[in-house]
Amino acid sequence: MSRRVFITFAVLSLMLLLPFPGSRAADGKKKDVKYYKVEVIGSYPHDASAYTQGLFFDNGILYESSGQYGESSLRRVDLNTGSTLLRVDPGPAVFAEGSVSMDGLVYLLSWREQTCFVYDIETFDLLSSFSYYGEGWGLTTDGKSLIMSDGSSSLVYRDPMTFVERRRVTVTFDGKPVPYLNELEYIDGKIWANVYGLDYIIIIDGESGVVEGRIDCRDLLEKRYRGKGEDVLNGIAYNPVDGAVYLTGKYWPKMYKVRLNDVK
Repeated sequence: MSRRVFITFAVLSLMLLLPFPGSRAADGKKKDVKYYKVEVIGSYPHDASAYTQGLFFDNGILYESSGQYGESSLRRVDLNTGSTLLRVDPGPAVFAEGSVSMDGLVYLLSWREQTCFVYDIETFDLLSSFSYYGEGWGLTTDGKSLIMSDGSSSLVYRDPMTFVERRRVTVTFDGKPVPYLNELEYIDGKIWANVYGLDYIIIIDGESGVVEGRIDCRDLLEKRYRGKGEDVLNGIAYNPVDGAVYLTGKYWPKMYKVRLNDVK
């Protein structure tokens, strides 16, 4: 089961809300939004059977959570080969979602099961779980709180010890809420977010929720890989070891190391 039913509406509504530079509504100076385009500086194999939900590095090692009922998993991945080094499945009745590591633990969300699973990062042993209300989509951390998206325009900050909500912010562009926030990554004090169904990433101020940047990823996946069962852009991972950002998508055969170029 996927969320393809949302794509048409999301694309139509959000392209109007977050237009590309050059469109009549786009005014970077007025909105104080910086526009970027990704440049690929490295390409790596990616498991094309992975419905990527979460992506992160811990001590230079890549981890990925993959969704779909009966296929969900948490994986430790060899970046250079794309092969799975260690895997745990949360069960056929769980649709795995976003994931992140913090203090030797991996937190794994579920879509509609309202459960966050907590694993030992070394062994993938299940240590505990937390319940929450609503859907789980993306997950990241600022080192103090777990930061969660639920498919709406909200970011929820949670206590990593109890998963209790500490606060929430509404993500806005030009004063308007931005829905369908999906996979998240905390990079240099800002929150990067995939917006479900669209080929760009937004950069969010975590205190105010205001969108400060927008990254154009429309040409990231090469044309030769398109139309072969791939799904949407989803998966952002920052590797502190090399200071680089890595991007991929659901059922994509490639993962890309990228840098940002300003769009004038």
